[in-house]
Amino acid sequence: MSSEAKRIALAWVDEHRDLLVDTHQRIWELAEVGLQEWQTAKLLADLLEANGFQVERGVAGMPSAFVATYGSGKPVIGLMGELDALPGLSQEAVPYRKVRIEGGAGHGCGHNGYATTALGGALAVKAAMDAYGLPGTIKCFGCPAEETLVGKVFMVRDGVFEGVDACLGHHPGSVNGVFLGSGNAMNSVKFEFFGKPSHAGGSPEQGVSALDAVELMNVGVNYMREHVVQETRMHYVIEEGGHEPNVVPAYARSWYYVRAPERELVDRYYQWVLRIADGADLMAGTTHKVRFLTGVHNGMPNRPLAELVVANMRAIGAPTYTEEELAFAAELAKSISPEEKRTSLRKSPLPDAMSLMDVNLNPRIYDPYGEERKGGGGSSDVADVAWNTPTQEFGTACFLVGAPGHSWQNVAISGTSIGHKSTLFASKVMAGTVIDLLTDPDALARARADWQKRMEGLTYVSPLPPDLKPPLDQLKHD
Repeated sequence: MSSEAKRIALAWVDEHRDLLVDTHQRIWELAEVGLQEWQTAKLLADLLEANGFQVERGVAGMPSAFVATYGSGKPVIGLMGELDALPGLSQEAVPYRKVRIEGGAGHGCGHNGYATTALGGALAVKAAMDAYGLPGTIKCFGCPAEETLVGKVFMVRDGVFEGVDACLGHHPGSVNGVFLGSGNAMNSVKFEFFGKPSHAGGSPEQGVSALDAVELMNVGVNYMREHVVQETRMHYVIEEGGHEPNVVPAYARSWYYVRAPERELVDRYYQWVLRIADGADLMAGTTHKVRFLTGVHNGMPNRPLAELVVANMRAIGAPTYTEEELAFAAELAKSISPEEKRTSLRKSPLPDAMSLMDVNLNPRIYDPYGEERKGGGGSSDVADVAWNTPTQEFGTACFLVGAPGHSWQNVAISGTSIGHKSTLFASKVMAGTVIDLLTDPDALARARADWQKRMEGLTYVSPLPPDLKPPLDQLKHD
C-alpha cells in the first residue's frame, strides 16, 4: 500500500505543479516579516481549507499562525511551514544586486519554499489518504516569525503541537540531505535605558545619557565573550540611541540575542548579561527595564526520521538543471569571492565540502551528516517542537554553494525556476516520508525510540513565562 500511496502523492505534485510554483512565487513576492505574514498565512490557510482541511486561524495569540487538520485518529503527523521574510533584503530575481522594493523585505532564508513544501506535502498526502483510506491524521502548521524565534515556541507553550506523534519541516539550502547538528539555544531580550536630557554643549553636566549606558553595556558584553564557550554567539543592535548630537539622549534601547549550545548555558550567560546591564546603570547613572521577548532550546535531531527522508530523496531523485539555470547560477556566483566561498566550505560539516569549490548548484544527495556538531551558529524554534515529539527538518538544494545565509543572493535564486525545483522536490520528499510514518508503525516506533533516548535525563520546560504574550510589535519602534 505504501508504494502505491506514494505513487498517488508524487503524481499529485506533478499534476499540481503550477499551483505550487504559483504559491511559492506569490509568497516570495509578498515577503512579509515575522508576525506580520497576514497575506501569506491567508493564502495558505485558504488553499488548505478549500481542499478539505479544517483550519484554525490565529492560534497561540498570533494572527498569522494556523493549524490545518485532515483525517482522524492515530498516528498524527505534523508538517511545519515557516512564513516570514527578512527586513531589508528586497531583491529582484536577477543574478546581480537589484532592489525590487526600496526598503522592502525578501526571502533570504527561503521560507517561501518552506511554506509551500508544507502545503504541497499536505495536499499530496491527502490525495493518497483519500485514494487508499490511509489511517491517521495530518496537521499542517503555519508557523510565523521563525527568524526572531517566536512562532513555534509560543505554539508549543500553548499546546498547539500536543498529540503530534512526529513532525517534519523542510528548509531550502545548498544541500539535498539532513543536517543532524543541534544548533544553539537562545534568549531574545530588549534593554531600555532611561536618563535625563540636557543641552550637550551648554550643560552636559546636567544630563544623564541613556546612550552611554547602552554603549557601556555593549562594551561589557564584548569583554564577556572571552570567557564563554566558543560556540556561544551574542549579538545586538541599537534600536534607539537619541536624535540630535546636541541633546543628551534620555532614552536608548538595544536588542540582544544570547546563544549557547545548551539551554542551561543560555540561562547562565543571560544572568551574566543582566548583571552587566546593572553595571551600565552604575557607570552612566541611568535606570533600565528588561523586556524578555522569547527563548528557544538547542536542537534535538532524529536519525530514523533523517534516514527515512534521505531514502525518499534517493527514490525520487534530485532535480537536474537546464543550461539557462546553470548559467544564471554561474553569473550569480560572481558576486561571491573565491576566498569567501573557501571560508564557507571550510566551516561546512559536509564530508566532501572542499571538493565543491567549482560547484555552484550541488545535485548530490547526502547521508545524514553533522551529528557531531553540538551548538554553534544559529538557532531555530523547531528545537522546541523537537523537545516534545520526534522532529526532523531536511534541506533541498536551492541556494548557491558558499552563499551566505540571509543574503540577497538567496532571495534572487529563490525567485527563479531553480527555487521552484527545490520546492517541488521537497514537496515529494515530504509527502513520501509522511506516508511512511502513516503506514509503517515500525518506522514511527524507531523515531520515537531515538527521541526517547536523546531525552533521557532531560525535561522540557518552556523558556517563556506562562503569561508572556507574543511580541507583536517587535519589529516596530516604540
